[in-house]
Amino acid sequence: MEAILYPVTVLGGFGLLFGILLSIASNVFKVEVDPKIEEVLEALPGANCGACGFPGCAGLATAIAEGKAPVNACPIGGQKVADQVAEIMGVSAGAVDKKVAVVLCQGSCDKAKDKFVYEGVEDCRYETELADGAKACSYGCLGCGTCYDVCQFDAIRMVDGVAVIDKEKCTACMKCIDVCPKGIIELVPYDNEYVVKCKSEDKGKEVRANCSIGCIGCRLCVRNCPSDAFTFENNLAKINYDKCTNCGICEEKCPTKAIWTSADKEEKAAS
Repeated sequence: MEAILYPVTVLGGFGLLFGILLSIASNVFKVEVDPKIEEVLEALPGANCGACGFPGCAGLATAIAEGKAPVNACPIGGQKVADQVAEIMGVSAGAVDKKVAVVLCQGSCDKAKDKFVYEGVEDCRYETELADGAKACSYGCLGCGTCYDVCQFDAIRMVDGVAVIDKEKCTACMKCIDVCPKGIIELVPYDNEYVVKCKSEDKGKEVRANCSIGCIGCRLCVRNCPSDAFTFENNLAKINYDKCTNCGICEEKCPTKAIWTSADKEEKAAS
């Protein structure tokens, strides 16, 4: 019996001793945590998407509490979260400029031509490695749904071979932007109704040969915009959203319908 009790007693004693030592060490080396960090973290949405530029919500909460990030740095939380965090920090949140992601391509199966039939892994990144993808337009959406796969908020649907983003569900986390190998997903102001849904820098003749709804560089939008909101470079029209007044003249004048009203047409296409 002694042969059993002795080692058990010794081990128990060592366990008690180490427990006491660890307890003392935890108090001696204890790092005081700013209570504001916990409060800010509780106010954040907890998506841990990294869209703010910090490693998750905990990283952002720490940065805000330390004054290294603005109180409205969370793009997902929007104005509501910014106001809550501002109240915790005792500052003014300011207005949050809400943005949403938009796929700058309308090259659906019936409008865009293909160079070949792709039968590989359903991932745009893999398809791009093969002659820039199956689509004749080297700038167009390949439709494999890689952006759909990474979206945590069910904001992306695949419609007739093209990704379509629901602006009401989009949180501007930018994961789709980061994963798109074509670079055709961009953030635009939520309140802006018009967008040039094309990224092709090919000349008009080549655009027409590849896609019936691409920007052909006619510059009618540039010449007719009363707000001087359009620029033209690399054979492509672009909107300056700071100048755009949503008058709709650009959409009326566009001969290929490359300019879309993003407010309602995307929702109809996705339904």
